[in-house]
Amino acid sequence: MKKTRVMYIECKAGSLTGPARIGRVSFSQTGLSIYYREQEFRRMIGFKSNYQEVHSGDDYWISGPRRDGEDSLYATNISVSIDDDARDEYWTLIRRKPNLKYRKNT
Repeated sequence: MKKTRVMYIECKAGSLTGPARIGRVSFSQTGLSIYYREQEFRRMIGFKSNYQEVHSGDDYWISGPRRDGEDSLYATNISVSIDDDARDEYWTLIRRKPNLKYRKNT
């Protein structure tokens, strides 16, 4: 069984901010690749991104979500969707706000 973790995933293709979500990812054995749904991301070094999607070449910012909810690399007030399989862990363990565990957005 692959190790999984709830992560913040933001597409940076062509801009400093882009569509984002909180979702459960899995990791390659080496830890250099991340898998989310049907996408594979490889680690890279960039000033606005830290992963690149293998098939499209799009840049992404992927990181562990923060307790204060300030997950994006650059400040934004855009609401972020939370996947169903990550929502309970995100609100209960990460944000420590179990009363919000039914909210589908940050």
